[in-house]
Amino acid sequence: MYRRILVPLENTPTDAHIVTHVRDLARHCGASVVFIHVADGWAARNINHLKLRESEEMRLDREYLERATASMTKDGVPCECVLATGDPSKEIVEAALREQCDLIAMATHGHKLIGDMVYGSVANGVRHATSIPVLLVRASAQRTDA
Repeated sequence: MYRRILVPLENTPTDAHIVTHVRDLARHCGASVVFIHVADGWAARNINHLKLRESEEMRLDREYLERATASMTKDGVPCECVLATGDPSKEIVEAALREQCDLIAMATHGHKLIGDMVYGSVANGVRHATSIPVLLVRASAQRTDA
C-alpha cells in the first residue's frame, strides 16, 4: 500500500493526533516515516538569502523533530526527519517529491471559513499543489494552538 509517509509536524500538541495515527498505519503497511517541520519565522525564511545562522527557534524545532524521530524508531517504525525553511505548503510538497513519499499525512485543526482566512490553511495549500495522496486527520475539537 504505502512505502514512505511524509508527516508535517508543527511542534504543538496537535502533532500527537497524526503521530499516533501514522504509527499504526506505517506498521500495518510496513512503511517508513519522514517527519518534516517547516520553520517559517523571519530568520528561517531569510537564512539562505542573508546567510544567517540557525535561530534558537530553529534549534528547538530540530531537537523536537529528533525526539519525535527517536520515539517512532523506538516503536519499531523506520523514521527520519527534515527541518525545512520557508513557505510551509510549498516546502511540504517539495519534500514529499524529494523524499519519494507516496502519502502525505497531516493533522488539521478543523477551522471553518473565517478561521482558514485568519490562520491560513497549510493542508489546503498542500492538497491543491500535489498529486500525492493526502491524508487529513482532524485533531480533537479543543483548540490546541491558542
